[in-house]
Amino acid sequence: MADRDPKIADARCPGPSYTDMLNADTRRAPDYLLLESTQDLDNDALSTDRYTSPAFKALEDEKIWPNIWQFAAREEDMPETGDSVVYELGDKSFLLVRQKDGSVRAFYNVCLHRGRKLRTESGPSIQLRCPFHGFTWHNDGSLKEIPCNWDFKHLEDKDLSLPELKVESWQGFILISENHDLPPFREWIGPGVEHYDNWRLEECYTGAWVGKVVPANWKAVAEAFMEAWHSVVTHPQILGFTADANTRYDLYGDHMNRAITASAALSPHLKGKDQMYVIQSLADFTGAAGDARSRRGGVEASQDMRGFDPADPWLARKLLAEGNRESFANQNGHDYSSYTDSEMLDNLTYNIFPNWSPWGGMVPNIVYRWRPWHDVDHCLMEVRILLRTPKGEKPPKTAPMFMVPDGEPFAAASHLIGGALAGVFDQDMENLPYVQTGMKASKNKAIELGHYQESRIRHFHQTMDKYLSGELPK
Repeated sequence: MADRDPKIADARCPGPSYTDMLNADTRRAPDYLLLESTQDLDNDALSTDRYTSPAFKALEDEKIWPNIWQFAAREEDMPETGDSVVYELGDKSFLLVRQKDGSVRAFYNVCLHRGRKLRTESGPSIQLRCPFHGFTWHNDGSLKEIPCNWDFKHLEDKDLSLPELKVESWQGFILISENHDLPPFREWIGPGVEHYDNWRLEECYTGAWVGKVVPANWKAVAEAFMEAWHSVVTHPQILGFTADANTRYDLYGDHMNRAITASAALSPHLKGKDQMYVIQSLADFTGAAGDARSRRGGVEASQDMRGFDPADPWLARKLLAEGNRESFANQNGHDYSSYTDSEMLDNLTYNIFPNWSPWGGMVPNIVYRWRPWHDVDHCLMEVRILLRTPKGEKPPKTAPMFMVPDGEPFAAASHLIGGALAGVFDQDMENLPYVQTGMKASKNKAIELGHYQESRIRHFHQTMDKYLSGELPK
């Protein structure tokens, strides 16, 4: 049994805690799920200027983005020699190229002649040739050709190799940094990164990838996905199978935090509902999705009692977790028998500072990424769904990101991510433009956060302040 901190337990809605659910699991839960991790954070208000001020955005551009590890691509985005990915963030443009030895190198996507972008789209690359005057580089960044080189004799002794970035790969994510003195990714991110070792996301591929420009600051959009307690108002359709207000929030070091929202469990806001109500609510939700990528693929496989006690207060979790183990094993040939009910069901929502969220667990994993987009009032939100590559097979190459047309909802991508999931995103999108305009209209310019349920937001800003003050990177 895991110990519970009474101070933290009292911060939650009355009812069973996530730890209670783990203690009822059909498998012994690992320490990385059982152990809570908290930090003593203040309760000071945040200024709306952090979201609305161009000057604050300029500080982010100077102090934060050049000094962190950024998720730029997935391995399956560029599997073959010569494959390239254009990754852009704000005014910066970077070019990742797969080398002959299988490694990836990353360059500033800028011609060293007149400054034109070398490439504007991802795709196969034999060489890196500027479309303006034809200055050309090899895929390893070394200079290949200067047209009319008789006029550039003054450059003969200059190193005209393309400036490079630091590159690493972790769990199938290709990471880049402008800061060559930054520690290796696992050291930089600190505690919590080891949780992923057992989930092996490098075995996955991108089954769906959708982007949408949102008229709100990137932090405001990211923070909508850092807490679950807005569900009772914004997402009432999920309360029958989501323990929203009893979500557990864990804070690790500076660069990672986590929310665990139990699935196949009632919201504490609902009373007098039995386990069959939970199962039916989840079946109705995933049935509306109509998509094999649903995180709850075991609903159809869990219609019998499988030897469980019908009076068990955790019957829905046990049935649906076992259904998922069988369903996913049949889909991809992997063995899920040792994984906990939580890892087969729950929303293990990790955030990696500052702008991406790779979900944990063994079900099809959601990955969010939020990027500044042109100005302080817009961002690009991306959603990927990672599927486990069938055993013994090679992962397929990622299809290009589907960009939701301006003015259209996420429902325009329901053919990729499912109608129910798109519907949840669109409910959030209905709020966010008014969050942005509301912060600009605020009289006191203050954002007041809950002490526990919004602790991940406060933790995020605490780390941001360390970068802005120069305390990080170390």
